Amino acid sequence: MKLIALDMDGTLLSSNLEISKENLQAIQTAKEAGHIVMICSGRAKEDALKLLEEYKLSLPVGASNGAIVYVDGKVINSRCLQNDKVYKLAKLLESEGFPYKLYTNKGVYSPYTWQDQVMQAFEENKHALDVTLEELERITEKQKKSNLITDFQKIEDVVNNPELEISKFFILTFNAGHRAQLLSMLQEDTDIMVTASAPTNLEIMDKNGHKGNGLKQMAAHFNIPIEDTVAIGDNFNDVPMLEAAGLSVAMGNAEEDVKKLCDVVTLTNNEHGVAHAIEQFVLKQTSSSK
Repeated sequence: MKLIALDMDGTLLSSNLEISKENLQAIQTAKEAGHIVMICSGRAKEDALKLLEEYKLSLPVGASNGAIVYVDGKVINSRCLQNDKVYKLAKLLESEGFPYKLYTNKGVYSPYTWQDQVMQAFEENKHALDVTLEELERITEKQKKSNLITDFQKIEDVVNNPELEISKFFILTFNAGHRAQLLSMLQEDTDIMVTASAPTNLEIMDKNGHKGNGLKQMAAHFNIPIEDTVAIGDNFNDVPMLEAAGLSVAMGNAEEDVKKLCDVVTLTNNEHGVAHAIEQFVLKQTSSSK
């Protein structure tokens, strides 16, 4: 029995943010063969579950880059940021002018000025960006329409709410120079993990709130040795998971540095690379070892 961990964006999902019938069939075949398939995504738990539900997929989820591990309707492990840390980070981002959202146990929270901040940052940097206005509108509008985001007036409203636990900061960074400066400041803090899932963002979690830990927690839950795990991903936030897994698979569309550290490379996300990887490196290997 293997545990197969799948990233979502750029991996399981096509560029149109859809799960192909080929990928769906491969997941189903793997499950029928006795393997466990999990999602390990930077998305919030609610966002990941909503997407899976659209395809009638019931899978364990490592959300917020593995900071939240969710199985059969229960959170079995969470690595959240301390409130004082959240406050300090939010104040830093606000003072430096970076739009951010918070991933919490109650969904995604964003400052009520989020959309205006994003549009302003886009206008100031659009000459240097490889982001279209259409893509920007998807970032700002689609989640609003899906009711997955709650607005807040000031950060104190969030950190003083005893019901909220913050697992991740999602930060938009449209200026490469400003991004590098912020990254340098954040990397001085040994209590946090900083990663990215695209050239225009940064993500902050607790130092143990990464996909590698999410994979390990899920493997322990199902009593699967870590050497019997397979991780498939495309970007830098997948690296801890890829490094932890028994077999690491980079997508054909993965960042070149991600490909270099992986054991094998599959097809792209638009060529059903997940299905190809499951068939070649799990199902075929399992049948040949019998």
